[in-house]
Amino acid sequence: MNKKIIDLKKLPNQGAVSPEVARAIEATSPDAATAQARIAELEALSNSEGVTVGQSAQVAGNISNDSVVQDPRTGGDISPATIAEIQRQAVDDYVTQIQNQNAILNGGKTFQVFDLSEANGDVIDATKEIVTAGLWSDNLTELRTYFTQSMTAAQSPYYVNVFQKLPSATGSAIQYALAYGNALGSGSVLSDSIDDSATRAIYSQYKQLLLPKGVNRFLTPASGSTDSIYVVNFQRNRTKEKLDPGNFELPLSTLSSSAALDATGSVEVSGSALTITLIDDSTIASASNEDAGNVYYVVSGSIANGVHNPAAPVYYGLVYCDHSTIILDGNILDNKMGFQTNTGSNSNGSNHYKLHHSISGSYVSGQKGFKARNKETVSSTFYFVRVKNGDFNYSNNPSYVTGDQGDIFQDDFIGDPKAYITTVGLYNDSRELLAIAKLSKPLIKSKKRELNIRVKLEY
Repeated sequence: MNKKIIDLKKLPNQGAVSPEVARAIEATSPDAATAQARIAELEALSNSEGVTVGQSAQVAGNISNDSVVQDPRTGGDISPATIAEIQRQAVDDYVTQIQNQNAILNGGKTFQVFDLSEANGDVIDATKEIVTAGLWSDNLTELRTYFTQSMTAAQSPYYVNVFQKLPSATGSAIQYALAYGNALGSGSVLSDSIDDSATRAIYSQYKQLLLPKGVNRFLTPASGSTDSIYVVNFQRNRTKEKLDPGNFELPLSTLSSSAALDATGSVEVSGSALTITLIDDSTIASASNEDAGNVYYVVSGSIANGVHNPAAPVYYGLVYCDHSTIILDGNILDNKMGFQTNTGSNSNGSNHYKLHHSISGSYVSGQKGFKARNKETVSSTFYFVRVKNGDFNYSNNPSYVTGDQGDIFQDDFIGDPKAYITTVGLYNDSRELLAIAKLSKPLIKSKKRELNIRVKLEY
């Protein structure tokens, strides 16, 4: 754009006679006063609209009458016909130059101001729509493979990250994290450095994050107040605005009764594993509006068939969609899924690995994957860029012009300019670039074509 402005500044102002033409007029005029008069006549003509080469030739003819010029090389007189031809060519070149400049100024605009009027304006502001998509990597709605990474000794007692591929594989990413919390600190070793246990720290963290002020325990209809919770915490960037209510399905399989006290080892699902799926109860009940947003109960059921036994649902916990977090009642998982949660004092149970084995074993035992979708409200503003036939027919690419005078490089473009539109930039009133829209393919623009480009800005 700066190069375009520089090239335009190099062109003579409309109505100004170029030095070459002025010298030709002075050389063929009998005196200085006549020369100045003829220059003024040419400038007046070039200032008028619709100046043509024919008119310039007429001026050249007027200038050449009764002119006698001596050839400096031979000393002889130059014939009036030769003088007239030289003058005509000089004036024609000048008029072409002015027409070139006018064409660029009139058809080569770089900016266009939007019409902001409410009726038939160029901008449609802030329309909103609800968008839902698969929550897992690559926008998948169902997760069937599960991998954990090696955690440090400081991290392992608190949580474990779950990937959709081997952590070392290309494209592998964290999908969610699992944790176990106990209000009494049971199921983990007391840390000398903080005089606390990992399970109590986890319970306190989610209590402060999710429960109303003054409430110290998670409550479920199944067991009332519970000290023991399992946590599924979805990777925040995957849930966008929130976890989509009614569109997640968590599979669980019963665990083997021979599981070790420390669940970091190989915890197998039961040989006769029962595989269930859990959903929220948004299809049969309204959310409770709490400080943490909308909260639903987690119940037995499926996305396809809804809540199992809606008259008397089997409750497993709570889901905080706005925080993308599922809280499962540890007592219920012990009773129904054989978790045998380690609640020993100062005992490292690594109970969150039990939940991992129950989820990951569900596809092996029952062909059940972990289904989930995210949800967000997207605000959109539409900008209609209306390109009329006489606008934007010239490029601001430096290769479009040539020479110090900014002449159009392609002679065919002088009377019929063409350009290819590839990008639309949105600027503020100070002409600062705020956003860029790329077209899927270049669009040809000429005086015979008009375009209407719709730019959609989402935020």
